[in-house]
Amino acid sequence: MTSQHPHGRPAQHASYGELRAELDSLTTEAFRADLAEIDRLPTLDIARIMNGEDATVPAAVAAQLPRIAAAIDATAERAARGGRLIYAGAGTAGRLGVLDASECPPTFNTDPSEVVGLIAGGHGALVTSVEDAEDSEELAAADLDAIKLTADDTVVGVSASGRTPYAVGAVEHARAAGALTIGLSCNADSALAAAADHGIEVVVGPELITGSTRLKAGTAQKLVLNMISTITMIRLGKTYGNLMVDVRASNDKLRARSRRIVALATGASEAEIEAALADTGGEVKNAILTILGGVDAPTAAALLTDSKGHLREALRSAADRPMP
Repeated sequence: MTSQHPHGRPAQHASYGELRAELDSLTTEAFRADLAEIDRLPTLDIARIMNGEDATVPAAVAAQLPRIAAAIDATAERAARGGRLIYAGAGTAGRLGVLDASECPPTFNTDPSEVVGLIAGGHGALVTSVEDAEDSEELAAADLDAIKLTADDTVVGVSASGRTPYAVGAVEHARAAGALTIGLSCNADSALAAAADHGIEVVVGPELITGSTRLKAGTAQKLVLNMISTITMIRLGKTYGNLMVDVRASNDKLRARSRRIVALATGASEAEIEAALADTGGEVKNAILTILGGVDAPTAAALLTDSKGHLREALRSAADRPMP
């Protein structure tokens, strides 16, 4: 007989019959008999059905909000002392993690090393499926070792089924190393959630196309990953209210957005905004502080360093400074 893992998933070389039985038990793989003739419907009807299915996803995420919030607070605590946010997944789940990680530098001015997406099979798997890579726990451990995992890091294993060996292996390896671990799946009682410090199970139910977890499950994972990265960055002071004050102005659109953000935050004139951005080397947060705090650029930089980048705290410090 094939041996079983302590968390209940089959060993790596489980038989076809065992794997089929396991897939049959997963909500995300369930067959919808009521949709068995969906291909015979008019396109607009199919679109309406699909839209209706998608509309159920936010409620499934809402049911997990307390767990999501607890995981984010723990993540932000690690990140505040220099830890990284690391996503690990295979297939669609891995691509969503890489996508979320890649959007953090332009949005929050993070270094690319601060939020990292690992996908089974490497970056080539972003555009070409490397299906067998998801079956390797050892590959996940090797990928984490390659980026020099530390106890301050947070590793988020992402898997719709909650059984993908690459995601579960990443979480188990990270937890053994003392890192914070989060397991995000779309099935209840998953091995992934059981392996993690924080298990998040967003149960979205059977897919429109049986087993196609890029649909509702993918949408649910995208929503939760958005929360994890965005709210972590809010907790780290990467925003001022709902403004992206750490935005990196790397193109014309973002340079225009930078000026708009300073305008929204300060109400200053265009001339004042241009002068402040020029004085601060285009740094939005610094420019806002020079305008609202009435300080020069070097002082703004020093205050933001002291406040670890939290603009509101830096503004309070500027207000408390003795008048010259």
